[in-house]
Amino acid sequence: MKKRVLATIISATLVLASIEGCSKASDNGETESDETAEIADGTITDRSGNNIVVPEEVNSIISMAPSITRVLIDLGLSDKIVACDTYSYGSYSSELNSDIPQFDMMTPDQEQIIALGADVIFTTGMSMSGGTDVYESVRESGVCITDIPSSATLLDIEEDINFIGTVVGEEEKADAIVEEMDNTIQEIQAIGESIPEEEKKSVLFELYTPSADNPVIYTAGNGTYINEMLEIIGAKNVAADETEAWPALSEEAAIGMNPDVILTADMYTEDVINVILGMDGWNDVNAIANSEVYQLSSDEVNQPNQHVISALKEMAEDIYPDKYSFAE
Repeated sequence: MKKRVLATIISATLVLASIEGCSKASDNGETESDETAEIADGTITDRSGNNIVVPEEVNSIISMAPSITRVLIDLGLSDKIVACDTYSYGSYSSELNSDIPQFDMMTPDQEQIIALGADVIFTTGMSMSGGTDVYESVRESGVCITDIPSSATLLDIEEDINFIGTVVGEEEKADAIVEEMDNTIQEIQAIGESIPEEEKKSVLFELYTPSADNPVIYTAGNGTYINEMLEIIGAKNVAADETEAWPALSEEAAIGMNPDVILTADMYTEDVINVILGMDGWNDVNAIANSEVYQLSSDEVNQPNQHVISALKEMAEDIYPDKYSFAE
């Protein structure tokens, strides 16, 4: 279960790579001043710094990360997605073609992927976590693959969206999505900055609820877009001083942090709010004593794409209901 949670959280990392149609451009001594010419030739730099040649037309796409699948759907390209990872299909099957192949992001069937003949493949960096390139045969076949590493900031997410828009030829739609994100962020940040320091609430964001089998709490530390979101709202992340981006806290440590609010994105624990409210030894924690425990949409907050803004708004209303209201 722990691996499943972490795979969903870090599903932001994407990989694309080399050869015909989207091959890695050779190192010919070009400098940053050649960027305009490179783009004119169809060659751009992906989010990991690799030079790739973008196909003139993208009519078929394989997406191996749910965060990117969501972006592609919102760009109006669901019909062009000819295959995806199992997480993407689990979250967005109602918006995808029902008969498309699904692949395990850790052990994809390379032969089947090659046979699909997609113009572009977006793959998750989780696939590389074991240190092995599980797409080696795909790359050698000449299929277009590109790399988008895991987003640590909201700006990263916006740049990822713009990059995807460039690759698939939907720059204007991507720009519109990013502009809407910016407008909402600025609106919320203006309110967050008006909250006096002494009134700021402390928040524990949890990805995984402790249990007898696994008595730890996975949370978001500094260097994550979730920590940034809490700061924008005007709240204090109790795990902001942790050295790891996604630390595992003991229950004792979390209790000692005494958060005013607990936000959970745990999608595996049934009736998670009541489970948290009833945890042994937590009675004196402010969030428990005041019933300030709220569940967030796992897809919205865990997948680094434009829908983190929906999570941002929900977090703001949960933490400061007297200051934020986003009624439609």
